[in-house]
Amino acid sequence: MKNVSEVSRLTGVSVRTLHHYDAVGLLHPTMRTDAGYRLYDDAALARLQAIMMFRELEFPLEDIRRIMDAPDFSVERAVLSQIELLKLRKDHIDELIKLAENILKKGENNMNFHAFDRSEIQKYEAEVKQKWGGTEAYTEYVSKPKSDDPTEQLMCKFAEFGAIRNGEPTSADAQNKVAELQGFITDRFYTCSKEILASLGGMYVADERFRQNIDAVGGEGTAEFVSKAIAAFCK
Repeated sequence: MKNVSEVSRLTGVSVRTLHHYDAVGLLHPTMRTDAGYRLYDDAALARLQAIMMFRELEFPLEDIRRIMDAPDFSVERAVLSQIELLKLRKDHIDELIKLAENILKKGENNMNFHAFDRSEIQKYEAEVKQKWGGTEAYTEYVSKPKSDDPTEQLMCKFAEFGAIRNGEPTSADAQNKVAELQGFITDRFYTCSKEILASLGGMYVADERFRQNIDAVGGEGTAEFVSKAIAAFCK
């Protein structure tokens, strides 16, 4: 048996988080001492390990609880599902790395939207949730509007630039939108440093296909405006 502090040191999960897991019914201690201290056995630690893996895969706590409390939950099947998700994410990251490397190469002005596609990962995650948790995650996935798609949301960002494209790219409004764009790319795709952002800005006008796509949602001249705003932001 290990007390909560020992479990925290062993796993890196904070004591506060372990208390929270207990409160929400995700991970109860195996027993409590007469003084009320939580104690965890090996079975509890195995459950915690599974929880940590699902958290690493960005599953919400409520979905994890439903999955792990399902009558037909199997640790072996869960691990196999986690392995499959990790492989899908690895492939996704590899594609993003290739894209970023191409962006940084001299003379490479090729934007590949396919590298941003997380649909297979999202579909598999939804299937896992539906399989054990009794959720309707898969139905939600296939029926959710296009606005939930990160690529669609990225184009909406460009549409916002289009609304102010007749102003100055160095204006506070334009610079704030560049900061939002950088944050969005980092949150939804990959870490977008200023160097990568500057390369993207150049590509928005150098790649004719990309220029056309941006101008299509923001109006003629939007790609040029975004590029100039990014250049100013990255100086």
